[in-house]
Amino acid sequence: MTGNIGAGHGTAGSYFDPVVPKYDGVPYGPEHFNSRDKCPTGSGDIENYNDKVQVRNCKLSGLNDLDLSQEYVRNKIAEYMNYLIQIGVAGFRVDAAKHMWPDDLSIIYNRLNNLNEAYFPAGRKPFIYQEVIDMGGEPIKSEEYVEFGRVTEFRFGKYLGDVIRKNFDQRLKYLRNFGEGWSFVSGSNALTFVDNHDNQRGHGAGGYGSILTHKLPRMYKMAVAFTLAWPYGLPRVMSSYSWPENIVNGKDTNDWIGPPADSNYNITSVVRNSDLTCGGGWVCEHRWRQIYNMVKFRNVVGFETVQNWWDNDYHQIAFSRGSKGFLAINNENHALDQNLQTGLPEGTYCDVISGNRDGGQ
Repeated sequence: MTGNIGAGHGTAGSYFDPVVPKYDGVPYGPEHFNSRDKCPTGSGDIENYNDKVQVRNCKLSGLNDLDLSQEYVRNKIAEYMNYLIQIGVAGFRVDAAKHMWPDDLSIIYNRLNNLNEAYFPAGRKPFIYQEVIDMGGEPIKSEEYVEFGRVTEFRFGKYLGDVIRKNFDQRLKYLRNFGEGWSFVSGSNALTFVDNHDNQRGHGAGGYGSILTHKLPRMYKMAVAFTLAWPYGLPRVMSSYSWPENIVNGKDTNDWIGPPADSNYNITSVVRNSDLTCGGGWVCEHRWRQIYNMVKFRNVVGFETVQNWWDNDYHQIAFSRGSKGFLAINNENHALDQNLQTGLPEGTYCDVISGNRDGGQ
């Protein structure tokens, strides 16, 4: 829930007071939050991430922490999620799942209805992915949550960024076993991404020296192309807005700035350019030609295996996905000049990253 931002009214008009705490729109009162006897710290906040009880029963950065062991709380959450399912929502991102006990989440998920048959085939369940920041150094593991839905694999974007930035003498050639071979969660349970709304601002896992964002477009396109071509995990494509970054002592002092808005703080409409990209402060990475065409690439190659791997021992790689698609990436400062086995049937092919078909050409 909210931190101590003072009492007020939500966007729908209901009253809340985080100090009490109480949220009249649900309603939740002080009895519905984790009590101090459940949180072992003096401050009531998480003080030690090596203590599972603190991580799951204490406040995260001062945010009021609901007690998910209570039937009332579970039912209220499931009730709201089922309302969203009824109006056509197909899935959920569960924020800060790491800070909730897996058994509590399982109980809530099991109370969710099937998707609305007015919009989806009968018997379909909502898609669930859970934010679990597991960089390998803490006792809470992603594997605790995979029984219920996919989990965010933050190491994917962090280490891919390191490779493309050439940090720590990393090379593209090392990506040959990227995924489980790097001790990530199993690909069938992973949600992969290059960046998200948190770590592109230096929050959460990764950091400025590793995470690639739209502010470094060449490397970013390279990273997203690899993500969409590589058969590990289920990729999520970012779509964001720009803001005036101001890094002071390793922190962006403007990380709080929201999306483009008018003088009354109404979010402005997305400006769509003739080439499908966006303007007016909207970045819309998902509309970049190099990215939306690689989404098509992934849809075509499906579950084909990686074949015909080639590398120059450093920062040039190439591989095919069966006989359906072929990708080459050059992160050197010189051209890639090499005869390569593509694995594709004989023919003439379109380079979907460099351009689009025009009049059949």
